[in-house]
Amino acid sequence: MTDLPAAPHGRIIGWAHTRFGKSAAPDVEALMAEVTGAALDHAGIEAAQLDGIFVGCFNGGLQRQGFEAALVALGRDGLAHVPAVRLENACATGSAAVAAALDFIGSGRGRVALVVGAEKMTATPGAEIGDILLGASYRAEEGDTPGGFAGVFGGIANSYFQRYGDVSRELAMIAAKNHANGARNPWAHMQKDVGFDFCNTVSDRNPIAAGPLRRTDCSLVSDGAAALVIAHPDIEAPRAIEFRAQRQANDFLPISRRDILDFAGARRAWAEALTQAGAGLDDLSLVETHDCFTMAELLEYEAMGLAPRGQGGRVIAEGLTARGGRLPVNPSGGLKARGHPIGATGVSQHVMAAMQLAGEAGEMQVPGATLAGVFNMGGAAVANYVSILERVA
Repeated sequence: MTDLPAAPHGRIIGWAHTRFGKSAAPDVEALMAEVTGAALDHAGIEAAQLDGIFVGCFNGGLQRQGFEAALVALGRDGLAHVPAVRLENACATGSAAVAAALDFIGSGRGRVALVVGAEKMTATPGAEIGDILLGASYRAEEGDTPGGFAGVFGGIANSYFQRYGDVSRELAMIAAKNHANGARNPWAHMQKDVGFDFCNTVSDRNPIAAGPLRRTDCSLVSDGAAALVIAHPDIEAPRAIEFRAQRQANDFLPISRRDILDFAGARRAWAEALTQAGAGLDDLSLVETHDCFTMAELLEYEAMGLAPRGQGGRVIAEGLTARGGRLPVNPSGGLKARGHPIGATGVSQHVMAAMQLAGEAGEMQVPGATLAGVFNMGGAAVANYVSILERVA
């Protein structure tokens, strides 16, 4: 694509978020009910004002109940007749729902949309979860990968080490940074600063998960839900977080069809979003990025342009992405500490960024945040979404 379309017209005007982790909520229906009404109340929107509901839920066999879009109406009076649809795009499912809501508003089909992302994962045995998540890989070639997606990214890490050298220390720095940030986040699954030495040392409590990746290099299996209210710019609201840009770029599903260390789809999505926003990385106050594994965050440093290929490790080593660095990355703790309930993740990332821009992030707050980037991916950098957000009211 050479000519990019104009930036989306939708604005985030309200949100809600459960704590991620092992939830007492029995299912996705209950999780969504926790955030549906809360998001509408936060936005000052009545159910009668909603024109569409967009649900992100991966499921894939995690729950017997499907048709999740129809469950939202059970959690708030007045929603039974609002058009609702469910989207799935692997681990980028939440951002797919956000993008659909923006297209809905931009097309003129509606003026106010509710986006809900949710997943109930912890009730499913670990081995089953691993196999279910491999549905986001190319099963014909990668479906028997030992360790599930940890095995996929363990293989990616091995390839990176062979080409560019061992960055185990730098991966531990990323893990330690995100755990320290997660300790400030009341919605995070893991709210404990475990320190660099723990993350950098293989032990009974931090064993090898796959390849060179340790347990602390891997995100958590979590339950949770998050919701956004997205509205046309002429809708009055107590706050307004504008999409300066929102772009998606895909890549081949089979890893064999591409140089996986390039993260080419992520690189393209970032370049297009920054161009659409008329901004550069130096203009961003923070980024919430998809650290399903620490190796992913390191590769994303390179994809977004913080470092040349093969030099992502120096970004964390020099403190550029620390809380007080040039570009704080994952001040919420990221997927690593906040948790990764698949369908909720992309919505959660947007909530975390919106909180920062609204000055409502509490102990997580990045001082003076004005512009935020969000990167969410499905599969191993297959479906790649980037949003650039700015507070306008």
